[in-house]
Parts: sequence; C-alpha cells; structure tokens
Amino acid sequence: MDISHFSERINQTLSTLTYGENPTELYAPIRYMMELGGKRVRPLLTVLGAYLFQDNVDKVLLPAIGVEVFHNFTLMHDDIMDGAPLRRGKQTVHEKWNTSTAILSGDVMLVKAYELFLGIEPDKLPQALKLFSNCAAQVCEGQQLDMNFEQRQDVQIEEYLLMIKLKTAVLLGFALELGALLNDASPADAQHLKEFGINMGIAFQLRDDLLDVYGDQAKFGKRVGGDIVSDKKTYLLLTALERASATQKLALEKWQGVNGSDEVDGKVQAIKELYDELDIQNLTQNQINHYFQKGLHHLNEVNALNSKKELLRLMAIQLIERDS
Repeated sequence: MDISHFSERINQTLSTLTYGENPTELYAPIRYMMELGGKRVRPLLTVLGAYLFQDNVDKVLLPAIGVEVFHNFTLMHDDIMDGAPLRRGKQTVHEKWNTSTAILSGDVMLVKAYELFLGIEPDKLPQALKLFSNCAAQVCEGQQLDMNFEQRQDVQIEEYLLMIKLKTAVLLGFALELGALLNDASPADAQHLKEFGINMGIAFQLRDDLLDVYGDQAKFGKRVGGDIVSDKKTYLLLTALERASATQKLALEKWQGVNGSDEVDGKVQAIKELYDELDIQNLTQNQINHYFQKGLHHLNEVNALNSKKELLRLMAIQLIERDS
C-alpha cells in the first residue's frame, strides 16, 4: 500500500460530496473553493493516522474530508482578511463573488465540516468534537496573532513560532490525532501522532517562509519575495533583525513600508543580500531540520508497524523538501 492509494480514496470521497443547491450564490462558491485543488495533506494525514492501527479506513474517510472542508473554510476567510486576489492561481471567492458571499459561504463550510463528523461512532463522537472545537479555536487564535503582528514592530521569534503553531501546525496534529482516535489507538499513541503533526506543521511553514525568498519562481507558483514586499514578519526577517549589526538593522528597517511598483524588485534584492550576509537561509534550514527530527522522534514512539509509519515519514519528507 502506498500514499497514492489513500490519496485516490480521498479524492473519490470528495467527488461524491454535496454541499447544497439553493440559493446558488451560497453554494456555488463552496464547490468552487473545494475544486481549486491543493495537496489534500490534512485528510491524508487523518487516513494515514488511522491506517497505522487498522487496515480498514472506511469509517475515517468522511471525518477526514471534514478536516479538509474546515481547512478550506479557514482559507476562504483568511483571503478576505488578507485582501488576497488569488488562491492557487485562481480568483479568490471574495473577488469572484463578493466579500459578504465569501463570509456566508465560509460559515456554511464550517457547518458542513461538523456535519461530516456526525457519522463517527457514538462512543467516540464527543471526544472527536471536543478535540476539533479546541483545534478550530486555536487556528483562529493563530490568525488573530498573525494580524496583530502586522501592527507591531517588536515581534519576537518565539512569538512567531507560537503563531505558526496555532495557525498552521495544530490542524496537522489534530488530523493525525483524529485518525488515531477513530481506529482505536491508545491515548499515548494518539498524543505522539499529534506531536509529530505539530512539529511537521511548524517545519512545513518554515519551509514556506524559506521558499518565499529562495524558491524557484517557476515552481513556487507565486511571486518569490512576496513576504519581503509586504513586510511580513517571517522567521527569516525576525532572525535577521535579531542577528544584524546596527548598520545592517538600519538597512533592513529602511526598506520597511517601501512597496512602490518601481521599488519592490530593488527591495527584494537588497533584503535578500542582507539575508545572505547573515546566513539566514542556513539558519532557517537548521530550524526546519530541528522540528523535523523532533517530529520523527514522536513518530518513532508510536506503537505501530514500521512499514506503516514509513508512509508518514515519507510524507513528512515530501512536505519539508518541497519546492512549491
């Protein structure tokens, strides 16, 4: 059994899903959002987490899709808050329709996510919903911190790592924990899987930060240097500010707020050169490796067949070595 087998089952299940018909303006944006694609990482983690403990993953498929619907709900609302024009190379929902429609359609997606959990066995349903609700609240906390950071000039590296843990990583951890719970893992094994997912999620986001500066434009799928242009407080920028000499810090700060169309290329190049002087690429890669190894430690502690755990290890490698 390989990862593609489980990906195919997830896609088959997704293709059978219905969201509603009328009013069309409410449900068409949901179908549009769900059909934009993506890596389907989170439902795949749920199914692989379940597969560790039992070969049969049928009962996990719909809750796994619930995790994916929730993830896409957060993206739809994040796009509104960020004023993003594109998602996966296509118009965002609020651009294609309007902001009010995107808010309301997103709300329905959250409701649908909960609905997809209702087939969980009655003895496991309360715990699954409690874990999901807690995770969903943490994702919102992370998004709020991210927005708060836009207005602050004193963000610390540890604060940033906490923000990406909440905004991105906890959902990966929950996805694995849910699969473990539904296929009767022990509490200890479920916790180790959750920690594996959280650490991989942090590494995943740090890789995204790195690709934004050092990625191949043709493969990355969006403008390289976008975080620099928008003055986003990433791990790279915060580490550079922490390590910079007084002169280098002044140079970094000079570019903050510069976003004119005729200036952004120079801004990206100048800050990238400062990052190179400060060895930021290697420092970030070291941090990615730290979280990757920390995550693998938790995966190794899970009481399951090594051949099954290998699927998750391979998936983790793909996530943190990706170039897009």
